[in-house]
Amino acid sequence: MPKSRSDRKKKAVYTPPVQEEAPRVSPPWFVPVMLAPGALGILWIVVFYITGGQIPVLDQLGNWNLLVGFGGIIATVLMSTRWH
Repeated sequence: MPKSRSDRKKKAVYTPPVQEEAPRVSPPWFVPVMLAPGALGILWIVVFYITGGQIPVLDQLGNWNLLVGFGGIIATVLMSTRWH
């Protein structure tokens, strides 16, 4: 009598050996370099609003000061996505 399909020898499924990866760690200088543009951006915006444009460089830029400040903050957010 023929054997049923369930009785036939099943092939073992190949499972590759598990290789553990070393955890990725950012270099120690990365966090200060990451936080510096954000802190400077916030400081730039605060100084712009507190002085009311009395500083010549900030007065010439006008509302572009917001772009400078938010640019630093955005740089910090983008760098934080690369931090491990």
